[in-house]
Amino acid sequence: MNAAALRARLSHPAFLAGLPPTTSDDGVLPLAGPIKPAAVLVPLILHRDTPSILLTRRAAHLTNHAGQVSFPGGRIEPGETAEQAALRESAEEIGLDPGLPLLAGRMPSHLTGTGYEITPILGMIEPGFALTPDPAEVALAFEFPLAVLLDPEAPRRERKEWKGRMREYWVWPHGEHFIWGATATILVNLARGLREA
Repeated sequence: MNAAALRARLSHPAFLAGLPPTTSDDGVLPLAGPIKPAAVLVPLILHRDTPSILLTRRAAHLTNHAGQVSFPGGRIEPGETAEQAALRESAEEIGLDPGLPLLAGRMPSHLTGTGYEITPILGMIEPGFALTPDPAEVALAFEFPLAVLLDPEAPRRERKEWKGRMREYWVWPHGEHFIWGATATILVNLARGLREA
């Protein structure tokens, strides 16, 4: 799928409406307590023939989710919309100019086992932008090829015992990074929608 086809698909009103809701796909219920609203930007970079998705690897010294691959994003502050939070967090984490992404809309929210309700915001970005990752939060930003996302054989299910119960989760192939958890599940949902085009 080239950039023109991707732009047309994401801009079609039926695309977002057709995406199924997602929940924690590992069978772990959210922790007790209030649900914490969060938002992430799902940035699709519109390289003409080889579009990609911008991902980050969290800094290794962080208390939560250290070293994990994620979308730029975080908690929604009081008075913010999900879109505002996703753009603010992207600017803070990787130095992405908030005026660059053309927002296509909201994907279905995703409830994690850690009690976050994540609203993924789809954004299209023309290539040629500069990033300045904040080392306090992000180790690096990298691109994940859309061609891999569109390969139905690419994502795989893995299982691991955690705190006495078996967890099952999606993993996406990458030569250097382990892409799993909420990020992988959101990518699976996006892939399903794009493959139906």
